[in-house]
Amino acid sequence: MAVMTMVQAITSALDAKLADDENVLCFGEDVGVEGGVFRATEGLQKKYGVKRVFDTPLAESSIVGAAIGMAIAGLRPVAEIQFDGFVHPATNQIVSHLARYRYRTRGKRPMPVVVRFPNGGGVRALELHSDSNEAIYAHFPGLKVVMPSTPYDAKGLLISAIEDNDPVIFMEPKRVYRAIKQEVPEGIYRIPIGKARVLAEGSDLTVVAYGAMVRVVQQAMIEAKKEGISVELIDLRTIYPMDTATIVESVKKTGRILVVHEAPESFGVAAEIIARVNEQAFYYLEAPPARLTGTDTIPPLPKSEDLYFFPPERVLYEIKKTLES
Repeated sequence: MAVMTMVQAITSALDAKLADDENVLCFGEDVGVEGGVFRATEGLQKKYGVKRVFDTPLAESSIVGAAIGMAIAGLRPVAEIQFDGFVHPATNQIVSHLARYRYRTRGKRPMPVVVRFPNGGGVRALELHSDSNEAIYAHFPGLKVVMPSTPYDAKGLLISAIEDNDPVIFMEPKRVYRAIKQEVPEGIYRIPIGKARVLAEGSDLTVVAYGAMVRVVQQAMIEAKKEGISVELIDLRTIYPMDTATIVESVKKTGRILVVHEAPESFGVAAEIIARVNEQAFYYLEAPPARLTGTDTIPPLPKSEDLYFFPPERVLYEIKKTLES
């Protein structure tokens, strides 16, 4: 075991798969010489050469389009987009071709492509550097959408994503990149896509979170425990396909649910989770399902960032409010 940040765990996953499978390639803007804007690919070009780890022009649509062509030719490309807000020019390739190719070829052509990029805010970045796009891509059939919350999960999920024969949108919460360290195996291991994890068992309330929000909820739970509140925390890990069964079973036990994410509220992941709970666990509910989300605004510039992202105290407030309703 080695102690790693999330960035180091991602580098380790890419390193392991580049060594394991000669068909794996990594590329994107500044991915080669510089090692990526967050240094997630640092040292990989020197180790595996310019034909397997390389820089691209500043053209996100072309990056994903090239990845699709590589996958058709039998390769397993891992394309990096520098920031969440930069992925929009590539959305045409992602939605019109990447997501549809297996369907379009009646299952004859798998599409083993990973599109990975930093997601969310909290690092006082500029406009188009703090977006939360998970609900957008989870909406399109043909895509899997993954967001880890820890270094250990990041490596295991990324290895599973690279080995998957369907396209995976791999979103990395940039606020967590270097915020925590964790023991991570140096070899290959896998965490299944589509399976949530119960991080803490509880009896009063179910809280579902993912990505950077998991740590915020965990901090709130420390104070909740002091007040005698028992919270069951589920880390979603995969946005789509969603592990509905784990959520429903938890709600059947606690009778209450609060969903926490930093993406805007309207048409978000919380809305989807609450709809599924209403469909499958309605008669077990002892209070209306609740959500704590970002606001329906563009993430603000650094000076106002603290007004947009909620602290653990706000999560604790919403936990109490849900229990009292």
